[in-house]
Amino acid sequence: MKTFLILLFAIATSSSFAQINILSTNATADQVMLGDFDPTDYAATDVITDHDEIIAGINEQINSDSLKAYLFEMASFMNRNTGSDTVSATTGIGAARRWAHDKFEEFSAANDNRLIPSYLQFDQVICSMGQHRNIFAVLPGSNVENHKVIIIEAHFDSRCASGCDIDCEAQGMEDNGSGSALVLELARVMSQYTFENTIVFMLTIGEEQGLYGANAFSQYAVDNEMPIKAVLNNDVIGGVICGETSSAPSCPGEDEIDSTQVRFFTEGGFNSRNKQLARFIKLQYQEELLPVVDVPMQLTVMSAEDRTGRGGDHIPFRQDGFTAMRFTSAHEHGDAGVGGDYHDRQHTSEDILGVDTDGDMELDSFFVDFNYLGRNAVINGVGAAMIANGPKPCDFLIETFEGPGIVVRITGETGYDKYRVGLRTETNDWDSVYVLEGFLDTIYPPTSDNYIISVASVDEYDIESLFSSEIAITNGEISVKEHQKPSKDFELMQNRPNPFDEATIIGVRVNQSQNVKEAFISIRDMQRKEIERLPIDLSSEVNEVLYHHGYGKVGTFAYTLVVDGQDKGTKMMVFAN
Repeated sequence: MKTFLILLFAIATSSSFAQINILSTNATADQVMLGDFDPTDYAATDVITDHDEIIAGINEQINSDSLKAYLFEMASFMNRNTGSDTVSATTGIGAARRWAHDKFEEFSAANDNRLIPSYLQFDQVICSMGQHRNIFAVLPGSNVENHKVIIIEAHFDSRCASGCDIDCEAQGMEDNGSGSALVLELARVMSQYTFENTIVFMLTIGEEQGLYGANAFSQYAVDNEMPIKAVLNNDVIGGVICGETSSAPSCPGEDEIDSTQVRFFTEGGFNSRNKQLARFIKLQYQEELLPVVDVPMQLTVMSAEDRTGRGGDHIPFRQDGFTAMRFTSAHEHGDAGVGGDYHDRQHTSEDILGVDTDGDMELDSFFVDFNYLGRNAVINGVGAAMIANGPKPCDFLIETFEGPGIVVRITGETGYDKYRVGLRTETNDWDSVYVLEGFLDTIYPPTSDNYIISVASVDEYDIESLFSSEIAITNGEISVKEHQKPSKDFELMQNRPNPFDEATIIGVRVNQSQNVKEAFISIRDMQRKEIERLPIDLSSEVNEVLYHHGYGKVGTFAYTLVVDGQDKGTKMMVFAN
């Protein structure tokens, strides 16, 4: 992780050219990721495809002791900076990545050699070093006729205050040993199962200097037309203690504990594939895991793509058009703003696994909560499993209203017996998820004139596909009802959410296309003082801007749509977080 200032500094000082010569060091891994393989070559001796058995297995076999052991091993390398030693057998990024590659080989040997380890090698000057390697392992899917790839990833590199300090102690246990341990444990557990789609378990480097490892893999995927279905990025995913500082939205106060919440960060609002991915993961948790887990978790779909002023490995994938999201702990120990009066652990030599409180030379108080990390690993694994075994996605039309009902017609994949409809109103979450019997059916939501609706296919095993793009119903009107004349050219929508984190999404519906020279949203307090002006493009049917009101903001505010100097509507929003 890093602030954008650190990111810009790193780009300016650490990299003299973009990634070139990007290649997988294992040609077999390359062929599998591109769909050029025979699935029978990777068939398990004991083929396990039943999704109930897979879910139970992931939930029961993720082991907190294994996660702890991985972290102890990672700590032993002392410094995993992207530019650190690559020759030593005991310290630096070279020793660390060889160890991770060996772990993937170990997991493969225990599972019919089905897991294919490799490096993604690329040339780029980062911290005065010209060549770098991500570490990854490929679990081949069983269906090349519908070849797709799901990536579960975390960044493996660590850092101290200076982005290229290769001599400091940089164990990087929360940031991001925790995410790396999660990826390794999922590779160990999931490689015994058979999935329709291919799963890649990846550890990137160069994240702390500018998301370079993720960008290299995403560029490799673009160049080779790799059909990536979803990217699950895990960064700072094992800590539960709030620091003195923390990038909003995060901690309520120093030393506060939260071991039962995980945050999902994704780009976009209406019609965002990334938000749809986060909602899908949450739905799988609620329906598949919540009834059986010992410790219930709160999964929070955040409004923004990342914490304020921060970034992560999901962003390069999203920028290249792939569906991607970030998993992050509810609490972080710092905002990475090292210097001055900064006392937190993140991006310092104090980002260690724990401390010895009784002097017996054994750690007994830990900063990473291994049980919490394990619960987050299970959420990742079950979500990825359902994506990897899910049916083809569909699309839909809203045909008409019948009294209180909404008639939904599935288009595209109409051969399934059932479909599901996700409906939301004022938040980032679905308010309700309905079942459609057949490709034409009616849902009966609560009385309201404002809905956002999407659909998913459901196969014979009751597994959903990823959900479709969204259709908005605003003030009881939908664009496909051509016989209805919209009451307004532009309609200002209620902000969503209203609010529960540091940002809220404001939307404008365009009912009739017009040539607009200038449009913006004016945010005003109750004394009518303008506190922010947000330019908005009105070229689409539904257009949105993200307003970062700040964590902890309270009060009532007005927001007004102004188009070419004319007010087109005002609504109120209440902040109470």
